[in-house]
Amino acid sequence: MYDIKAVCEKAKKASRIIARTGIEEKNKALLMVADALCSRKNEIIKGNKIDVSNAEDNNMSPALMDRLKLTDERIEGIAEGVRQVAALEDPVGEVLSMKKRPNGLLVGQVRVPMGVIGIIYESRPNVTIDTFALCFKAGNAVVLRGGSDCIHSNLALVKIVKDALIEAGIDPDVISLVEDTDREIVNQMMKMNQYLDLLIPRGGAGLINNVIQNATVPVIQTGTGNCHIYVDKYADLDMAVKIIRNAKLQRLGVCNAAESLVIHSDVAEDVIPLIAADLASDGCEIRGDERSQSISNIIVPANEEDYGTEYLAKIISAKVVDSLDEAIEHINKYSTGHSEAIITEDYNSSQRFLNEVDSACVYVNASTRFTDGFEFGFGAEIGISTQKLHARGPMGLTALTSTKYIVYGNGQIRS
Repeated sequence: MYDIKAVCEKAKKASRIIARTGIEEKNKALLMVADALCSRKNEIIKGNKIDVSNAEDNNMSPALMDRLKLTDERIEGIAEGVRQVAALEDPVGEVLSMKKRPNGLLVGQVRVPMGVIGIIYESRPNVTIDTFALCFKAGNAVVLRGGSDCIHSNLALVKIVKDALIEAGIDPDVISLVEDTDREIVNQMMKMNQYLDLLIPRGGAGLINNVIQNATVPVIQTGTGNCHIYVDKYADLDMAVKIIRNAKLQRLGVCNAAESLVIHSDVAEDVIPLIAADLASDGCEIRGDERSQSISNIIVPANEEDYGTEYLAKIISAKVVDSLDEAIEHINKYSTGHSEAIITEDYNSSQRFLNEVDSACVYVNASTRFTDGFEFGFGAEIGISTQKLHARGPMGLTALTSTKYIVYGNGQIRS
């Protein structure tokens, strides 16, 4: 049987070494990894083709297939993400505060690595490199458990990373790939409290819920994305059509794609036909309430489940409302807490939306597709947290660190 404990134990030992590795050494290793990914693209593509072929045989959905497939261009993009992480400021060692107490003690707070981070994910080999780069730069070791559908891609990627690390003089156990795809291994990994300091699941609702409900290792919840766009009564309608097209159709199989529309009744007669025609021209189905259906015969009936669904397909829900209050209530009810946008030219409406919509990222007059570590200037991202503890929204380097207090004294004792 696969020994996941041994893998995690090696990662724990490696984490203590990388935690004290200097910034220049880390950056040099990251740049060597990026170069190796580019120079050995053929090995990656070879493994990825096996995964893609198996996925086709298993009738994987087009959206998930898009996530799985690697090309020369995508590998170059992944490598560029590593280089950007290398260029970022190292958060480790940052002194957050330093104050002198009346008794003379100097009490400070400093940023430190988390330790060993476990990542459980599906169908996205780019996550293998993104998560390694961020965890490594923040001084952590990482244990990766990708899905069976991308195992050959991941084997190739991790081998290249390990080879580059060895060449750079870094312990290669700072990255480990769980090579056994049996789901029982996941259950064991979720109980590795002695070795893993944090688990981050990335994937569909089933995977995320399984980890949240069954892990004893602390978990950061990266949520599914039922993202909303609200077209306010003060909206620029042409802008609304363009943003909705981008948010829904630019890439289907991503968590920041728009899945739900909310439209103010004052502009519904004018904007719904424009939106419906534009989306339908690309084969996107709109499932709407009775009011939206009465405006456009392209729209088919929606049920209660539709308003809370992350489709990851050419389907979107629509709801007509009579006020901003009703829009906010609808969004907060059905949202997964990921990303929401308002299209409006009214300042007061925009500010209320920003203040009252309870999601990790809230936009005014912009596509939800920007919820992404790269777009936010973090380099690669390790996930988008939809919880409120420790980290929320796109998670960059600082989300992968903890803090500790450092205290300087000169002989004080407590009375």
